[in-house]
Amino acid sequence: MPVHTYRRVNFGVGPLEVIETADGALRVRSTTPLGPYPERVIDRLFEHAAAAPERTLMARRGPDGQWQHVSYAQAAAAARSIGEALLARGLSAERPVAILSGNSLQHALVALGCMCAGVPYAPVSPAYSLLDKSYGKLRHILSMLTPGLVFADDGARFAAALCEAVPADVEVVVGETPPAARTSTLLDELAATVPTDAVERARAATGPDTIVKFLCTSGSTKMPKAVINTNRMWSSNLVMETAAWPFLAEEPPVFIDWLPWHHTFGGNQNFGLTLFHGGSLYIDDGKPTPDGMATTLANLREISPTVYFNVPKGWEEIARALEQDAGLRATFYHRLRMQFYAGAALEQPVWDRLHRTAVAHCGERIVMNTGLGMTETAPSALMIVETEVVAGQIGVPLPGMELKLVPVGDGQSRKLEVRYRGPNVTSGYWRAPEQSAEAFDEEGFFCSGDAVRWLDPSDPNRGFVFDGRVAEDFKLNTGTWVSVGPLRQRVIAAGSPYVGDVVVTGHDRHEIGILIVPNLAACRQLAGAFVDVPAAQVYAHPEVVEMFRALLDALYSEGTGTSSRVARAALLDPPPSLATGEVTDKGSINQRAVLLQRVAIVDALYRGDATLTVWVPRSIAAAEKSL
Repeated sequence: MPVHTYRRVNFGVGPLEVIETADGALRVRSTTPLGPYPERVIDRLFEHAAAAPERTLMARRGPDGQWQHVSYAQAAAAARSIGEALLARGLSAERPVAILSGNSLQHALVALGCMCAGVPYAPVSPAYSLLDKSYGKLRHILSMLTPGLVFADDGARFAAALCEAVPADVEVVVGETPPAARTSTLLDELAATVPTDAVERARAATGPDTIVKFLCTSGSTKMPKAVINTNRMWSSNLVMETAAWPFLAEEPPVFIDWLPWHHTFGGNQNFGLTLFHGGSLYIDDGKPTPDGMATTLANLREISPTVYFNVPKGWEEIARALEQDAGLRATFYHRLRMQFYAGAALEQPVWDRLHRTAVAHCGERIVMNTGLGMTETAPSALMIVETEVVAGQIGVPLPGMELKLVPVGDGQSRKLEVRYRGPNVTSGYWRAPEQSAEAFDEEGFFCSGDAVRWLDPSDPNRGFVFDGRVAEDFKLNTGTWVSVGPLRQRVIAAGSPYVGDVVVTGHDRHEIGILIVPNLAACRQLAGAFVDVPAAQVYAHPEVVEMFRALLDALYSEGTGTSSRVARAALLDPPPSLATGEVTDKGSINQRAVLLQRVAIVDALYRGDATLTVWVPRSIAAAEKSL
């Protein structure tokens, strides 16, 4: 592997220990011990408030477009007051706080107040209140949690959900604009509460096993479950991540981040690392969407992060913008130590573009990092701890984590499911004993459903590569297994930049098909079409059609058998939707949800009827025509 120059970062995880057990499973752990971790994450707020009271903890743009800052001292005072008010209401794990709105300064203060009082809180996806007008998932979550208080930052915006889904006997607290049809309390009233020794005693009474929050699973194909997150889980995981990346402790980090706090990536890792290391988090109101990226890029032209987190779709757009915008490059690279992605695979062409731009501007590459984890591991289980990295690599287990690699399937379909045991692993799902029991094996390892393989079987210390989801894989009607994750990545890489994502089909069929989610902006550029040209016309343009047909021809000819040979394709238009659960808040596609909700389209793909434009490889079409 060629050696490149990277901006300095230091890594702190030592060699791995690998043990094969009698049943054919592997046990893998780092030989680096896990250091001590605080009993309570919230204690860091008060430590930093004492040491650097005026430092910004959080900032967000206000209505005038200017950054509104909350210092550590202000956050500590507000947390005490809000915590006191929550104690007066008799809230507890049985009657927690549910937060319906997205990332905001008020959301942060409510969460910190809950942590002060030892009252669990549950950030809920705003989509369940604002997009799903049936409020089915919201009602399910509230019924499961039985909150004693529900918070929304904008009462008018969330009025319908508050009136339709929140029980009448549950107090509603809003940041502003109280809903007309629902009695509510302003957050300012809670923040004006004079704190007493009671809130300090309540904080001191919390410990490692105290529940800090409930994080809901995505619920794309089933109703969401509430993952129990304790102080031990969160605190130990932050120490694990810092062991992997010691540079985080060298100076207070600066993050600018949109990742939602109702997900573990944004809410545990990014929020947590900020609080843990006395850093500053600038809340980005953008998203990796055509409209949202404009906001994100405007923020990145002003705020220089020390570490920048995003999902692959966001990185694709940022890579393009960095190539074109010198001002953006100057701010973005000013003090950047590391780049990080999660949520889905980042394709190698995007890495390569980012590296080229960094070298041209800085004379050195910036490390691109990722790992593997889940809501149930708070979130990180594996991390990359080297500079020379390739797409698909996910690193090694963090100190304190023990992996169990269990063979699943046989022959070419054999995979290794990764299972987790450690202090950052959840004890289970709230009020769901059966589902909790099913999630663990007989030795207490959490069964992730993720598959991994060695990056270099001759050198375990290079770590692992993600090998897809065990549950996503399927059999053709010939009995041949199809490994969805690697195939999906191959199609996206081959079709870049015109393929945004892919849904793989073929369960109980005779051949593999793909439903392509096209990148409309790239296809529009290929067609020379203006922005007002409808998507259907863009996709029907001869240049675009020829590009997709050539892609299918190449995929079919490169396949080594029915398990890897793509035999038919169609465009998925309209694209998958966040409102229906086909797309997560992080922008990744849920394969199962799309296949369940697009059964008619999948049927049309294999019938080749007039309801869908279906392409087959030209070599097959020519052979069929000659018969």
